[in-house]
Amino acid sequence: MHRSPQPPGGIHPLLAGRFSPYRFDPTAVVDDHALGLLLEAARWAPSAGNSQPWAFFAARPGEPEHDRLLPHLAPSSARWATDASLLVVTLTRRHVDGTLSYSEFADYDLGQAVAHLTVQAQAMGLATHQFRAFDLEALTKELDPNPDWAIVSIVAVGKAAGGPPEGRDRHSVAHVRSAPWSPGAE
Repeated sequence: MHRSPQPPGGIHPLLAGRFSPYRFDPTAVVDDHALGLLLEAARWAPSAGNSQPWAFFAARPGEPEHDRLLPHLAPSSARWATDASLLVVTLTRRHVDGTLSYSEFADYDLGQAVAHLTVQAQAMGLATHQFRAFDLEALTKELDPNPDWAIVSIVAVGKAAGGPPEGRDRHSVAHVRSAPWSPGAE
């Protein structure tokens, strides 16, 4: 991997400053207004055919919904995610309109919505950490989404306790452009 301590000029500061913290300030709060802004940003994400195949189950510490999520976190994520001000379970609708018609773009579209939520959080002085370290089967049983819906990930949102790690590794642009192809192949 290529070390890039500083992103090149021209990268928007919201993108350049984004990182996934492993520590959150447990005293910070995401109020109803902030939660509404995060979900509104996700709502404005592009999607195939404007299908918007995403849903979010949001839970804050002290709420019964939060207590439903915690037992299903893996120990590796529970160490830090429990201090986040908000946990957002992300879901995608892979089957369109209750039919067997499969949407090959649903997961991609959900990713777009989560990216919008992430940038909005950054603009609000919040940090996000997306993760999949949880018991998917148990969480699906707990939340019991409609059959067309599937849980994909969880996003922890809150105030980061500490800054980004030193020397964050990023692939170079040359690597990103060439990685899937064999050298010299045309």
